[in-house]
Amino acid sequence: MFLLSSIPRALRLILGWLLTLLALAWMLGALWFDFPIRMLRHPLTSLFLCGILADFVFVRPRWKAKAAGFVAVGIVAGWWLTLKPGDQRSWQPDVAETAWAEIKGDEVTLHNVRNCEYRTEDDYTTHWESRTVHLSQIIGLDLALAYWGSPLMAHPISSFRFADASPICFSIEARKVVGQDFSAVASMYRQAQLIYIVADERDSIRVRAVYRHGEDVYLYRVLTTPAQTRDRFLEYVKSLNQLHAHPRWYNVLTTNCTTSIREQRPTNERIPWDWRILVNGRGDELLYERHLISSGGLSFPELKLHSRINDAARLADKDPNFSQLVREGIPGFAKK
Repeated sequence: MFLLSSIPRALRLILGWLLTLLALAWMLGALWFDFPIRMLRHPLTSLFLCGILADFVFVRPRWKAKAAGFVAVGIVAGWWLTLKPGDQRSWQPDVAETAWAEIKGDEVTLHNVRNCEYRTEDDYTTHWESRTVHLSQIIGLDLALAYWGSPLMAHPISSFRFADASPICFSIEARKVVGQDFSAVASMYRQAQLIYIVADERDSIRVRAVYRHGEDVYLYRVLTTPAQTRDRFLEYVKSLNQLHAHPRWYNVLTTNCTTSIREQRPTNERIPWDWRILVNGRGDELLYERHLISSGGLSFPELKLHSRINDAARLADKDPNFSQLVREGIPGFAKK
């Protein structure tokens, strides 16, 4: 109460109205995007908007108008929280299956590993495979960052290398239904589910570096000990098994491709919060500053210049040694 009373009255009024407007805007968005009867979404949202305007024009005193608005928000929020994610939907072919894993001692069998055969970005044949790897054979962890527009936003892909097997990628994405396009605004509501794609590098990394126009991919070697690398791998396995059993909603702000990586770590081992975790196009800069990626003694601009793999990926497109070839010449990777 003391803190509230110490705020000037004019500022309290501004903050109160700002909170009210944000709550009402969220409510209208929830109806617009998530109301279950599609044909009623827009008329119902328009009706609520008219009701809100009438409330603030005709209801006096003002606090009663605000109270009525928050009651409406509470009713919509109560309904919205009952919306549950599920697996029985018409999923796009590239996210039709969810991965899961079985662990037997040193042996980990990954099911529904994606390995698409691409002809173009949109023309592909999806293959779902089971692969068995050994924890004792994990030799490294790499990070690919894919940029598709703004240099401030990127998509991270973690790739684990094995001494006796091909690399395995983990890509955390929005699981979309057939015909659905990604929308940052819509993803703040309950429009897409979270999915952990487990894939071959010739799928998850190659499609972005070779087949998607205007997408730039950078590859870095993460500096972890063998024990830390195995721990990171098991964190992904635990998360994808949990998600396979209990679907979750994707949210571009709170449950996305970067925050999910941080949240799956034990609390005491998480990287300290930094604004570049959300503005993840600057995530490689953050990792460089904290000495978490190999730099080869280069400055960050030089490292980034040498870490772009698009040209090498195009040359290695159909080559079975794709993973080896795209790493040649990148700082931090041993020369073959």
